[in-house]
Amino acid sequence: MSTSRSPSVIFDLDGTLVDSEPNYYEAGRRLLAQHGVPDFTWEHHTRFIGIGTRETLEILRGEYGIEAPVDELLAGKNRNYLELARASTEVFPEMRKFVELLHSKGVPMAVASGSSRAAIEVVMAGTGLDAFIPTVVSAEEVAQGKPEPDIFLDAARRLGTGPGDCVVLEDAPPGAAAAHAAGMRCIAIPYVPATADDPAFRAAELLFAGGQGEFTARAAYDWLVAQRVSPTDIRMTPRAD
Repeated sequence: MSTSRSPSVIFDLDGTLVDSEPNYYEAGRRLLAQHGVPDFTWEHHTRFIGIGTRETLEILRGEYGIEAPVDELLAGKNRNYLELARASTEVFPEMRKFVELLHSKGVPMAVASGSSRAAIEVVMAGTGLDAFIPTVVSAEEVAQGKPEPDIFLDAARRLGTGPGDCVVLEDAPPGAAAAHAAGMRCIAIPYVPATADDPAFRAAELLFAGGQGEFTARAAYDWLVAQRVSPTDIRMTPRAD
């Protein structure tokens, strides 16, 4: 009897598991308006999808000449976002099916997100995803955010497995690049259709170029099963305390 098993799965959160980008956009728009920037558009926001909140605010602070410290801006955006997230956050339907299917099969899962831990916990609890994915890592907890691999490597460590035994689901090029930098395979589901041709997505082992409208739980699971690994192929790494 074969002892091979499916790889562990690490999910990005925003734009991959949940459609939180509208809330992040509105949180940022309100914040910038408070600091004298009245014309921050959705198009401007899409430039930063997949980049950590702190890194985004550092860039915007420079572009718009905002004098407030980054920590103050970060706290303000988080307050705005948490208010919006508590009111409404939607899980992509096929993603919920995928998570529930993986859970029923005993596949280890984690969330690795550029959001704050507070934001992650609010969204996970509010959507019920925390019942299926108890392991979460925030960009606040690692040295460098995406496209650096730190957050995915930390997620693998917490799952007690090696990078080569992990598959990452991502909606943005920086996240896909981070997955490959970590030595992990990637399922890419572009949130912004125009980014589907990005080299980071083209390098993905499985690409749903049409985004969430093309993604199905069954197709992703069937592909994942085909990636089964033997215990002899897994390099275990210590669990984090």
